[in-house]
Amino acid sequence: MHMADALLSPAVGAAMCAVGAAANAYAVKKIKKDELCEKKIPIMGVMGAFVFAAQMINFTIPATGASGHIGGGILLAAMIGGFPALLSLSAVLIIQCLFFADGGLLALGCNIFNIGIIPCLIIYPLIFAPLIKNGRTAGRITAASVIGSVLGLQLGAFCVVLMTLLSGVTELPFGTFLLLMQPIHLAIGLAEGVITAAILCFVYKMRPEIMESTVSKTAIKSGVPIKNILIALAAATLFAGGALSLFASSDPDGLEWAIEKTAGVKELEAEGAVFEGAASVQAAVAFMPDYEFKNEGEDGFGISAAVAGIVGGAITFIAAGAAAAGISAFKKKRKGESPV
Repeated sequence: MHMADALLSPAVGAAMCAVGAAANAYAVKKIKKDELCEKKIPIMGVMGAFVFAAQMINFTIPATGASGHIGGGILLAAMIGGFPALLSLSAVLIIQCLFFADGGLLALGCNIFNIGIIPCLIIYPLIFAPLIKNGRTAGRITAASVIGSVLGLQLGAFCVVLMTLLSGVTELPFGTFLLLMQPIHLAIGLAEGVITAAILCFVYKMRPEIMESTVSKTAIKSGVPIKNILIALAAATLFAGGALSLFASSDPDGLEWAIEKTAGVKELEAEGAVFEGAASVQAAVAFMPDYEFKNEGEDGFGISAAVAGIVGGAITFIAAGAAAAGISAFKKKRKGESPV
């Protein structure tokens, strides 16, 4: 559901970039020191890398000709908390945009809002967390994951349509676009919910203290070992980015599918200095646009997807982990404690 620049007017794009920046600044301010304790820092890095890799795996939506991928907001929020999850997802989206030209530069704020802010700051605290607060059985975790993922994607899909309406993109009439976006993202949300539930149930069974500390906003006790779960998550990240990404569906994702069904073209074009400037920045910075080697052509062997998954995951791990460590040190310093 990564929006392209052509879906937006410069005014809407700039306003949403400001919203995305403000939300991340607010998240940094609101994070409690225990939310990024010593043991949560590597988890934030590994989970950020995992979501980057997982977003590369488009799965087919049967009988539609469309595909989808997880957003990862509910998954991250359940593991590390809503505010840290927003920072981690923002890192994923920024890296995707700048280094892989996935999602428009002008649309970056919109993508942070739809994929990050909605699930992490709205759905997680209002829906997911209350559903598992009084009991974390496999059934409750599964129900919360499915409900949270579906509601997050439905609201995100609606906001995509609303943003195009406010931008005056006449090729995408509101009613038709909405009627296509909501059902396809319902199907994607159900799939993401099942995937999220499977991962969270595995983590909870292996190391329940992680989710329990997130719900209670307390630190993971120093005596709780997390090495094995980190190894398992890192292995899953490498497998997803380096292997499963090679088998991702080539069908258009839900947003691209809805645009084609509505406007009759696969991609919309936008003209103007702002759009050209944003495109030129991405062209200059992105070293693997569309997760492919530059000038690879149609005869490429697809290995580029595996390389992009591993490299992008590594960059995300470093960025998210460094952000977590920096914020943790800052919070401890303000409290008069020695940073970890």
